Amino acid sequence: MTDYTPIQQHAAPPSAPPRNGLGTAGFVLGLIGLVFSPIPLVGVVAWPLAVLGLILSAVGVARVRSGKATNKGLSIAGVVVSLLALVVSILWAVVIGKAISDVNDQATAHHTIVYQVSGDAKAVDIDYSTFDRNTILINTEAGAAVPWTKTVEATGFLAGAQFTATAGPDGGSVTCKVIVDGKEAKTATAAGAGATASCTGF
Repeated sequence: MTDYTPIQQHAAPPSAPPRNGLGTAGFVLGLIGLVFSPIPLVGVVAWPLAVLGLILSAVGVARVRSGKATNKGLSIAGVVVSLLALVVSILWAVVIGKAISDVNDQATAHHTIVYQVSGDAKAVDIDYSTFDRNTILINTEAGAAVPWTKTVEATGFLAGAQFTATAGPDGGSVTCKVIVDGKEAKTATAAGAGATASCTGF
């Protein structure tokens, strides 16, 4: 009688679950970075989110290629949105940097302002103000003879300064003119007793 040894069958080891975590996390971080990137001030947090999202998404794509993960589409989408977030953040940084540079240039720019009054009025009351850095220089000359000229040096923004010329009780015409850095910025003419020519807001 022949003895048969039963063949033992071993169950195949269970396959490892797909490692999709990093690819998914990269997509989420990249998406959040893309949402935050165009928002002023808040957009600064988009930089680290986009960079981290790009790294994790790239690792996710590598895992898909090696067969360790199955979320290929989500990992690729994470790379795309992370790159978009980085591009938007860079563009915002350039725009904001340019704006800050322009403001600094204007704040430190040196200007030559020439105030001029002409006309046939015998006497003119003149008021003029100039912004110089963080101060406002206000000057008044009563009963000035025309033609009249005053040159002022100033540094910083030039906006909203005031310059008026008022004819005396004898009337006549009066013209004010403002020249900034060699270019005419404002001019106005008035005539009659007490008439005021206003060159405000240059």
